[in-house]
Amino acid sequence: METSYKEIESVSFPSDLKNLRIAETLIDDVCKNYDVHEDHYGNILISVTEAVNNAIQHGNLEDNSKSVRISIFENEKELRFTISDDGEGFSYDNLPDPTAPENIEKESGRGIFLMKSLADEVAFENNGAKVILTFVTKK
Repeated sequence: METSYKEIESVSFPSDLKNLRIAETLIDDVCKNYDVHEDHYGNILISVTEAVNNAIQHGNLEDNSKSVRISIFENEKELRFTISDDGEGFSYDNLPDPTAPENIEKESGRGIFLMKSLADEVAFENNGAKVILTFVTKK
């Protein structure tokens, strides 16, 4: 049974890497307001900023006329972040393994791996143009 979530915050901004600070400030505020333990804070910060960075760079190709949207939802136990862009999406089921020997030296290609490692649940919608990150923050 799907647990119901209540939207608590939402923001939209142009696809410019300088706007990553908007996402970081939003995460700081939400984690402070919802008394998120520091163990969860780091996972949330890294995962969400990776998703926003991917949306800006890969989804919207750093096109300032396109937007990135972050919405945050909560229920009794979880915080859920949705990050959407205006891009075409991507083949999220067919990504190279960043831990494979041929990829270990590459400077990119770890974002989704990090999200899947740090979030309790990662889902993709709209052909990958929307990422849903869920974090269990309370037992």
